[in-house]
Amino acid sequence: MDLFPLWLSLRVSLSATALTLLVGVPIAWLLARRRFPGRNVLEAVVVLPLVLPPTVLGYYLLVLVGRRGPLGQALASIGLELAFTWGAAVLAAVVGSIALVIKSVQAGFETVDVQLEQAARTLGRSEWSVFWSVALPLAWRSVLAGTVLAFCRALGEFGITLMVAGNIPGRTQTLPLAIYDRVQANLMDEANALALVAVGIVVVLLFGLSRLARLRY
Repeated sequence: MDLFPLWLSLRVSLSATALTLLVGVPIAWLLARRRFPGRNVLEAVVVLPLVLPPTVLGYYLLVLVGRRGPLGQALASIGLELAFTWGAAVLAAVVGSIALVIKSVQAGFETVDVQLEQAARTLGRSEWSVFWSVALPLAWRSVLAGTVLAFCRALGEFGITLMVAGNIPGRTQTLPLAIYDRVQANLMDEANALALVAVGIVVVLLFGLSRLARLRY
């Protein structure tokens, strides 16, 4: 059994999860703690990947990063190409999973007592310090849940990846794409083996999350 799709999926999922946390946690805090013009628009944009068909998202990403797209042309000017590379698979996974991080972490921040944050400010703590020493530690369960869900979603990403990264064996073929290929080729034993690997990873992660969620502060 070719294990390249598994290793690529793990690599893509880890990279995408790191990026979703880097981008998603600040957005979640902003939505939970600030009121500003356009907030409702931002919330709508956040949930769009959850309701739009993956092929639609993939198409617009391809328009953006393809050779004729604005981002694709900008990257080409410095000798880089994103479309139909493993980086495009990471981008697809980020788009598909970032809403799970944002909504989960936002809910966690909204449960943090604002008076605790205010008390830290009266002691001279900066906003940055309040975030790291008060808000984030108290919302860690939600951050962990969002992280696990985002990783699982990235691991199972199919439609967006197919559109923007393609299904190139040995290059951009992730685990879900490999399973699809095996089924199309009537290689059911290989498809079943790869599917069991995917299910096993997700079950272990979700089981671990449920155990950690029961821990006391």
